[in-house]
Amino acid sequence: MSNKKYDVCIIGGGITGTALGYFLCKLGKTSVAIFEKSYLSSGSTGRCAGGIRQQWSTRPNVRLAMRSVKLFERFKEDVGMDIEYTQGGYLVLSYTENEAAQFERNVLMQREEGLNVEILSPSEVSKRYPYINIEGLKLATFCQTDGHANPHKAVIGYAQAIRKMGGAIFTHTEVTDIDVINDRVVGINTSRGYFSCDVVVNASGPWSREISELVGVELPTESYRHQIMVTEPLENFFPMMAISFSGNFYMRQTQHGQFILGQGDKDEKPGINYNVTFKFEKELTSKMIRIFPFLKNVRLIRHWSGMYNMSPDAQPIIGESEKVKGYYYAVGYSGHGFMVAPAVGEALAELLVFGKTLHTDISYLGLKRFENMVVEKEKNVV
Repeated sequence: MSNKKYDVCIIGGGITGTALGYFLCKLGKTSVAIFEKSYLSSGSTGRCAGGIRQQWSTRPNVRLAMRSVKLFERFKEDVGMDIEYTQGGYLVLSYTENEAAQFERNVLMQREEGLNVEILSPSEVSKRYPYINIEGLKLATFCQTDGHANPHKAVIGYAQAIRKMGGAIFTHTEVTDIDVINDRVVGINTSRGYFSCDVVVNASGPWSREISELVGVELPTESYRHQIMVTEPLENFFPMMAISFSGNFYMRQTQHGQFILGQGDKDEKPGINYNVTFKFEKELTSKMIRIFPFLKNVRLIRHWSGMYNMSPDAQPIIGESEKVKGYYYAVGYSGHGFMVAPAVGEALAELLVFGKTLHTDISYLGLKRFENMVVEKEKNVV
């Protein structure tokens, strides 16, 4: 018979929820339970491309990503799971003069934060990567310590470690209500019954706003469909993730040789939608064959979609509600949750155990920043 009382109940069994659960247990707070309405990594985490990038246009995202990279580098040793982590770098390609100028400003800031980033001319890109068509390219940046990993394995690794340390995980268990008395969280109602707790953490990804409505706290998040395709395997030769914001694409080769391809859609409407479209296939394949000619005769074998949970400034929303004591949120990652979740999980765990963060300051990522609507928007999002 399962325990019905936990110190911390986490809603969401993706990378954020499991990272938080892991770090809480590691700090000795093992009275922790994760509630996932489907299977672990069934939401945005399991549908993402697995990229891990530190090249952002805002300092908060750079800092979170840099700390996460340190944690990813130790993942196999600390957590005990090989997550196919590779630091093959990120090649960021710019196709407009304005964006190229922005990249140069980004690199100055990134270097101030301690990140080693190169600026490459089109001819340097061509010399280093002769299999890339540089037509229209203005400038590129490259960071070798960027990389990618297997999102499913990362979640499984955290989950196995949580269970070994005494934490609990309830899959196929939907949270239907959050019990609040005198403006304080006291428990949750689920499809498995009622669980008492002192803290609830909303790590529900695409459903962040709906979960928050259960406690009467409005989150300014919207979820948008994002489609991805994968090719048949080729011989491994493409170590980095290639990405462009002005070109609207990203691509990487997996450990097993397949290429994962994706792009955004500026006309996408908000709402949960896991359908896929031929329009997406046609647009993306046409573009990718032009830029990466070696893909011309490669077959597509799978096409799926996931969700970006967007915030107004494309930076995560993390912290405790000022309205409801004990209600925390780690949401609105805007497509880069996998990249920064280890640092977020660590920081939130420290906040819950020690009352302060020890490694990464997240105080400026709370809801309060939207009150005066003077926020710095993250520009480096596909």
